[in-house]
Amino acid sequence: MAKKVYIKDIAKHENEEVTIQGWLYNKRSSGKLRFLLLRDGTETIQCVVFKGDVSEESFAIADAIQQESSCHVKGIVKKDERSPIGFEIQVKEMKIIQYAEDYPITKKDHGVDFLMDHRHLWLRSSRQHAIMRIRHEIIRAAREFFDLRDYVLIDTPIFTPNAAEGTTTLFSTEYFGRDAYLAQSGQLYGEAAAMAFGKIYCFGPTFRAEKSKTRRHLTEFWMIEPEVAFFDLDDDMRLAEDFLEHLVQSVLKNRRQELEKLERDISKLEPVKAPFPRLHYDEAVDLLENAGVDFKHGEDFGAGEETIISEKFDRPVIVHHYPAAIKAFYMKRDPEHEEQALAMDVLAPEGYGEIIGGSQREDDYDVLLSRIREHDLPEDAFQWYLDLRKYGSVPHSGFGLGLERAVTWICGINHLREAIPFPRLMQRLYP
Repeated sequence: MAKKVYIKDIAKHENEEVTIQGWLYNKRSSGKLRFLLLRDGTETIQCVVFKGDVSEESFAIADAIQQESSCHVKGIVKKDERSPIGFEIQVKEMKIIQYAEDYPITKKDHGVDFLMDHRHLWLRSSRQHAIMRIRHEIIRAAREFFDLRDYVLIDTPIFTPNAAEGTTTLFSTEYFGRDAYLAQSGQLYGEAAAMAFGKIYCFGPTFRAEKSKTRRHLTEFWMIEPEVAFFDLDDDMRLAEDFLEHLVQSVLKNRRQELEKLERDISKLEPVKAPFPRLHYDEAVDLLENAGVDFKHGEDFGAGEETIISEKFDRPVIVHHYPAAIKAFYMKRDPEHEEQALAMDVLAPEGYGEIIGGSQREDDYDVLLSRIREHDLPEDAFQWYLDLRKYGSVPHSGFGLGLERAVTWICGINHLREAIPFPRLMQRLYP
């Protein structure tokens, strides 16, 4: 009986008879030959069906099979230098599992709405395979980075009684007669965990009800958020540099084939190594003014300003010491410049914008309480958060990396909708 194998392992079985199971990606015919491109999710291989080598039934299947039909193929693994994976299969037998007819996604150009409506099928394309495998590698490398440094993974709740940064961009829901919100960050709970374990990270879905239709926004996305006790802003920036370097270099090492499939300019990723250039907010404003941009000091940077700042560098740039007025209530202020927050953003090159936002957190009980009151936030909902400043408070810092923004940048693609399997946008809740 022929051994069942995955296509990615086919090189181990040269000249052996094997069985593979998969879906028809494409086919062509030439006389008594049928050339079937079969994918099984791990790889794609050409299966050659010669009429004289198979039964009439198997040849009829090879003749009739259409794109995305599922089947069993038994045959001999043969070396083929022309093949992208170096091998092909000389078919001895074919069995159909299910005939697919009129597969809706064809080689012709389809509009974005059509492809989004068929996202459940669009995922089967070679381009989407490449993006999802790079996403997988970024996640794997992120976990590796923190595991190697003895960080503890902490799972934080999705239902929360309070907001991390105000309720204006939160999805609210009824929770057994009370108001609850879908989490926009795991950070506040991460701070509690850091006081217990020293250094932690959380990784999970987050939700923002921002009415934004830009290529940089999703309503549901994934965040990787480390939080570390006894860390100041400089420590935080160094951690962000090392983290991004690890992610990018891991993708270059392990997913170069996928980057090439996406026609990614790898030379744009190779310089991504620590240390990164750093700009004080005031220096960034000066840079914009020197570039002829009409920008008001004290405001936050938009996508256009971020692009102008980042295009001056060949790797991500860290902007720090933002005006406190435009940052969240929990960010500690510079003791020498009260109007500045000990905050930082990491801007990706090539116009991809902010991929990391972080800060040193306010660790003084009275100061944090005053900030909560200034922002008109419910004190009772934050009582547990204030407790962290009553029982062994220490300086601590952290940041959040938006996974989809990182995927979009590293892949060199245009929109976040391709960076997540099933994107959620303002007008997109299907499929």
